[in-house]
Amino acid sequence: MADIKEPVSEIYNGKRLKVEKVLIDLPGGVKLERIVVKPGGAVAMLPVDDEYCYLIKQYRYAVDDYIYEAPAGTIEDGESPADTAKREIIEETGLSASEMIPKGYIFTSPGYTNEIIYLYEARGLAPSDEFEKDADEDITVVKVRISELRGMIEAERIVDAKTICLVYKCLGA
Repeated sequence: MADIKEPVSEIYNGKRLKVEKVLIDLPGGVKLERIVVKPGGAVAMLPVDDEYCYLIKQYRYAVDDYIYEAPAGTIEDGESPADTAKREIIEETGLSASEMIPKGYIFTSPGYTNEIIYLYEARGLAPSDEFEKDADEDITVVKVRISELRGMIEAERIVDAKTICLVYKCLGA
């Protein structure tokens, strides 16, 4: 394993994201300088009800397009991943879930970031009285037949990695 030293310098430190330059000592004496993006933790959940699941179609400025995704969000300070999942499903879909089934976690792109996303299958769905859409998000909730998910992935209509992971972890599709 590599020995990661303290950051050489902090490149950026914002509300949700930190970027650092670090020194790494690899086995065999090789020393490297790398940039590490540290966005903090997040959650993603696949809301499932009978033969349907609920995705969101959201504009993502980094890819300049609308994409289908599982609802997801950032873990706030002092919040557990499960609590974040319960909050985010309401914020993004207007649904609450009586059951959040943990499905493990993923590292999004460990070559340059330590971002971890905790995965959940959301069951026992019902409309929430607490629904209040975030003003800075352009989201449409899309009800999709579970039987159509594999085709959407194969046709590249679903290209979001966390969503593809959730589909396979939750439904074995």
